[in-house]
Amino acid sequence: MYCYATIFSMDNVFDKFKERKAKAESLYKSQKNIFNSYLKKEVVFNSDGFHHLQFSSRRERSKEEQILKFNLLPSAIEIIKKSKTLQEYRKDITTVGGKGRDGLFHTRNVEYWGFVAILGDPGRMIKVKTILRRIGDGNVTFWSVMPFSKLKNGQKLHSFGIEDE
Repeated sequence: MYCYATIFSMDNVFDKFKERKAKAESLYKSQKNIFNSYLKKEVVFNSDGFHHLQFSSRRERSKEEQILKFNLLPSAIEIIKKSKTLQEYRKDITTVGGKGRDGLFHTRNVEYWGFVAILGDPGRMIKVKTILRRIGDGNVTFWSVMPFSKLKNGQKLHSFGIEDE
């Protein structure tokens, strides 16, 4: 059985999550397009990218993982603006969307670009990977952001986060 302090603490965590999500969403929506020097194209920030920060394989990511991605969003924007070197590239044929009227999943060529940067202050540096995606001949869109390596116990990513903006 939960005690009052535990319930209050859980509510507080949920409120903090909602606040961080709202700030991340506001930052995300303010971006629209960012020019990427490597691709020499505008990168579009559409609803698919923000949805992918919250969901993976049609399941909601854990609140901790979502907060991590929300906190890395300012870094992703910086990486897209400044990256001039590509670290990863992948081209696949992937199912896109749900089943068609014929009951079959439709496939498209999908390209992914990965840009990695080392960010932070000396002693608090972290590698961050930003993924861009293009379906078929469409726009290049923001797809994801993540730490490039596993985090050590208790490692903090930033001395500041999106909640400080």
